[in-house]
Amino acid sequence: MSDTQTLIENRPPSVAALFLERVAATPDAEAYRYPVPPASGEGPDDWKSLSWAQAADRVYSIAAGLIELGVQPEQRVALASSTRVEWILADLGIMCAGAATTTVYPQTNAEESAFILADSESKVLIAEDAAQLAKALDKRGDLPELTQVVVIDPAGVESSEWVLTLAELETRGAAYLEKNPDLIKEKVGAITKDQLATLIYTSGTTGRPKGVRLPHDNWSYMAKAIAATGLVGQEDVQYLWLPLAHVFGKVLTSGQIEVGHVTAVDGRVDKIIENLPVVQPTYMAAVPRIFEKVYNGVAAKARAGGGAKYKIFQWAAGVSREYAKATQDNFRRTGTASAPFGLSAKHKVADALVYAKIREAFGGNLRACVSGSAALAPEIGFFFAGAGIHILEGYGLTESSAASFVNPGEAYRTGTVGKPLPGTEVRIADDGEILLRGPGIMEGYHGLPEKTAEVLESDGWFHTGDIGELSPDGYLRITDRKKDLIKTSGGKYISPAEVEGQFKAVCPYVSNILVHGADRNFCTALISLDEPSILGWAADNGLSGKSYAEVVAAPATVELIDGYVKTLNEGLQRWQTIKKFKLLPRDLDIEHGELTPSLKLKRPVVEREYKHLIDEMYAGSREA
Repeated sequence: MSDTQTLIENRPPSVAALFLERVAATPDAEAYRYPVPPASGEGPDDWKSLSWAQAADRVYSIAAGLIELGVQPEQRVALASSTRVEWILADLGIMCAGAATTTVYPQTNAEESAFILADSESKVLIAEDAAQLAKALDKRGDLPELTQVVVIDPAGVESSEWVLTLAELETRGAAYLEKNPDLIKEKVGAITKDQLATLIYTSGTTGRPKGVRLPHDNWSYMAKAIAATGLVGQEDVQYLWLPLAHVFGKVLTSGQIEVGHVTAVDGRVDKIIENLPVVQPTYMAAVPRIFEKVYNGVAAKARAGGGAKYKIFQWAAGVSREYAKATQDNFRRTGTASAPFGLSAKHKVADALVYAKIREAFGGNLRACVSGSAALAPEIGFFFAGAGIHILEGYGLTESSAASFVNPGEAYRTGTVGKPLPGTEVRIADDGEILLRGPGIMEGYHGLPEKTAEVLESDGWFHTGDIGELSPDGYLRITDRKKDLIKTSGGKYISPAEVEGQFKAVCPYVSNILVHGADRNFCTALISLDEPSILGWAADNGLSGKSYAEVVAAPATVELIDGYVKTLNEGLQRWQTIKKFKLLPRDLDIEHGELTPSLKLKRPVVEREYKHLIDEMYAGSREA
């Protein structure tokens, strides 16, 4: 048996047991960093640290407090909060109590929050603040199982019989532990690998969310498998901003416990650029939209700097892509990531002019990023790779505990999601669908046996709904969602995601794009623009002071984007080309239900909301 197999097969039965092992192994090592805003409300945040032992004190107090409230093994405790250190401590406390965490996105409205709380039969809700508490209060009559709400940030919240603060819960838990010093050890020791640890409701691009049941063994396996990849070590510093209610963010907390590195936690997306030079992470995970925004921002800034600067950027971007492709191809053939002398010389010049500044913006120490949740346009991936920021794409679903594939270190290949994690099996069905089997696969959908049977075979194979291709040496490339492939009236199949990804690499101003063409005789697109980038362009092109809606309606803006659409079309097959497009009066967002919390496009919602614009584009055609 290999060392990797031994590592994975000898995993503990629960994440809680894994946490206890970590605390015992490195009690004084730094575990978490978190920001504390200045009391005055002005100036930079003060970053504080928790050692593993200090974190354990809080985790055990939370666990004991929940037990004292009457929470039983596998009962659900809901957690509605943005990403912050208290989310992690509460989640660990829930699991150390033997209970299971129901994750709720803080952006979820009161009605859907109530559905999740009711469907999961959550006994306790840990809410971030008064706003999250208000949702529960609004629907309290519909939640007979919910006996207690615990609020993390008590500002504007009055304690009552139904409402406690997290500080009060921890105080009660600490007192309970004094009387029962072996409580946590006993509770954790009783947890079995099949015991429910997490209930995550899929954000989904269609329909009502389904609760995905993930037992402890899923997370314990993930922790060991992540460690087995060798991508991170105990000396690493992770910057964690992803929503922890999403499986992608959640899996990173399990991997950290196994490896033992420090994690800097701050879910405020608007603080990422400010935080990176302070935290100076060695790696972080992100969704493609973040890399697209950085790329678009750099390109737009270069363009605003004048013709010479923009030409330098375009040249440097071309060199970075050429260099990345050359080094990856050479590594595949020879095991050495080298490039021809002339290209290396150009790359050195471009590095001094452009790439070094980009790396500084990421904190200067970044070894690699992991990208997941959606496809990253290969041209953007090659750009960052050539600039020295290696984006390792991975792949997985909520139903597979997030990580099923990831690109391996130096042997990564842009445009693929890498190889399966140790212990995960994959095969491609006759229709191209990706099937997975292994310790990361869910137990099933909560209370939905028929839905479970639709995707999970009796022998353990899970139907992902994604279409993909495997290379001879095991690298997976995702080509589309099975349900998202569209067929034109001419009988041609088109992958909207592929065309959309190519446009994001071509146009520095795009935020979101939806390609439409099912049962039509040509393709069209709905396009929203990145507001800061396009307003910066507008200020230099006679549209200063105009609102976003006014700018996108201006003929000059339409002409600008039309140029990028024509550039896109030059690289497409005739039946893929975008014949017409409409610029949307605002960007797509989570609040309007057009994007999932992980920033995936909800196609049916967008197409329904902007049906009038789609109809306009086809008006007068033979099919109108």
